[in-house]
Amino acid sequence: MGDVWKARDTRLDRIVAIKQLKGEHSARFAQEARAIAALNHPHICTLYDIGPDYLVMEHIDGAPLRGPLPAEVAVPLAIQIAGALVAAHQKGILHRDLKPANVLVVDGSAKLLDFGLAKTIAGSADMTQTIEGTVSGTVAYMSPEQAQGRPLDERSDIFSFGAVLHEVISGDRAFAGTSSAEVVSAVLRDEPRPLQASEALARIVTRCLRKLPADRFQRMVDVKAALEQFAIGSPADARASIAVLPFADMSPGKDNEYFSDGLAEEIINALAQMPGLRVIARTSAFAFKGQNTDIRGIAAALGVSHVLEGSVRKAGDRIRVTAQLIQAADGSHLWSQRYDRELADVFEVQDDIATAIAGALEAKLAARTAPRRQPTPSMPAYEAYLKGRHYQWKITPESLGRSQKYFEDAIAADPGFALAHSGLGMSFFMQAMFNLMSGQDAMPRVRDCAQRALALDASLPQAHCMLGIVAGLYDYDWREAERRFAIAMSRDPVPPAVRSCYGVFYLMYMGRFRAAIGELDLALHDDPLSVEQRYLLGVALLQAGRIDEGIARLHGALELDDAFMPPYVVLAFMATREARFADALAHAERAYALGSFDPVVVGVLAAALVNAGHHGRAQHILAPLEESSAPGTSLGLGIFHLLCGDVERAADSMTRAIEERYPGILFFLNSQTGAALRASARWPKLRQMLNLPDVAG
Repeated sequence: MGDVWKARDTRLDRIVAIKQLKGEHSARFAQEARAIAALNHPHICTLYDIGPDYLVMEHIDGAPLRGPLPAEVAVPLAIQIAGALVAAHQKGILHRDLKPANVLVVDGSAKLLDFGLAKTIAGSADMTQTIEGTVSGTVAYMSPEQAQGRPLDERSDIFSFGAVLHEVISGDRAFAGTSSAEVVSAVLRDEPRPLQASEALARIVTRCLRKLPADRFQRMVDVKAALEQFAIGSPADARASIAVLPFADMSPGKDNEYFSDGLAEEIINALAQMPGLRVIARTSAFAFKGQNTDIRGIAAALGVSHVLEGSVRKAGDRIRVTAQLIQAADGSHLWSQRYDRELADVFEVQDDIATAIAGALEAKLAARTAPRRQPTPSMPAYEAYLKGRHYQWKITPESLGRSQKYFEDAIAADPGFALAHSGLGMSFFMQAMFNLMSGQDAMPRVRDCAQRALALDASLPQAHCMLGIVAGLYDYDWREAERRFAIAMSRDPVPPAVRSCYGVFYLMYMGRFRAAIGELDLALHDDPLSVEQRYLLGVALLQAGRIDEGIARLHGALELDDAFMPPYVVLAFMATREARFADALAHAERAYALGSFDPVVVGVLAAALVNAGHHGRAQHILAPLEESSAPGTSLGLGIFHLLCGDVERAADSMTRAIEERYPGILFFLNSQTGAALRASARWPKLRQMLNLPDVAG
């Protein structure tokens, strides 16, 4: 932006630095420099005089920030830099060129300088973009959105701050490359290099460096608080954490994937019982399945200190299981073992592996506790249960049907297998949610399965959770729902799926959005790569009025799985609400391609077509729905009328849907799309039918 030279200020006998501003934008730089000077922050370089083509600032006899530095040196400096950025952001100023060379250190104190690329946040979105669409900044430290020339907010500075802190701690840049193009590519696509630091500090840096702004810290003040908590020594710093990867199927026919996956999942369940050990949920741990990803990269993405990987070879009545516990910081093996056993001994193998891991991590665990032994089912029941779980994760009419059948087979083989009863109940609930069964048919079956599971294991959180769902979404007995969810949440650790059900199916429906978001945040923390958890958190954020964050979460879910249908439905809702009818149609078409079996999706697409002016095709796809008595038809028609602005007909359809006990109706009535209906004269009667408190109306 200009040249810099030293001079003596004869008025106060001090050495100053003078920066000459060049180019057609010098006047704008001078204007923004005045805003920066007004901050008068102790860790921002002081500006003494500002003219149309020069800056006079304090001369600092300091050295540029360089690593590697030990945490006890790097973190206090990082807190000072974060404090300076907090002050700038509170005044609506972004730095946009944060890098080690723009931080000078004098006697242990950091000075942030060169806001030459700074931009004010306030005003039009264009004010946070680069001049004439060009990309300014230093490529190794710029955020993905800055590299793409997109609008910026303070989360862009948070990414750059993370890149600087990574380099200061490690001595190496977070994103490698031999050319600017390679570095930009790494910033956009690659995970940062693994950081050799304590788990707590690495987790802070990694969160700053998330690709999606919505996945980072949302404010610099939160980054500063996290670093301060680390500096004073949070007990969580020493907490051990682990991800159990899906075990490789080494069987000759490669047809035992369900078994190898199930073994890994049972080890996850056993480890989750150990105090002081954070265990990543199945969904996220299995997200790397089939990928040749470096263990340290996996650990960084999941925020864990240890990874367990292994393989299973199953032949007849014999199994061979190998397992290795790896320390993520350096890739070293802490423990490894091979087990050659009879198939019937698989439960002992699971316990042996979990106990060995507890021994290897003993110094980091709050208490040395043996895994809580679950009742052992018969082997045929166990294999059928694993197959049921395997297909339950594939949400299609065919897979859910197969899942139900396998759970029924497991129960037939061993009626005393509590988890099989619980799994069958969840299968019925999912079929009702996606309109493959009516609520009147499915929900009593869910209740029966949960009660049978509790008769066998009175503390099973999944079963109490299902009874909470039935109480709220079928009986409309919200007091009983609260009681059941409280029991489900009382056993530590709380399974992420139970926590998210509590957040969505109780707290959100009661209008307690902040509490719901808190539970869903915790669920996502333990299951960070779960497409379902990202989607549900996005919906909760939307309902709380945090629209940009919610939409970013929905897109984040689709980045994990672009064949996951629900986010497209909600994005179509939001685009319709904002009269972006072309976008609404695009989202609805994608949802329909994935879920045409669901009347709700049919209603969404028909409404999008009407709003886009395609009345003929809209009537063509809507006509079968208007003549149908299939599960979810009333709700599908209600959604159609809502999105077309016909509140009266929407209320008529929603009334029928409530009477039919469609379990997901509040998901739509409580949404942004349902606002017009909630504001109408018909809402008090609907609210009364649902037995909702006034706060949810």
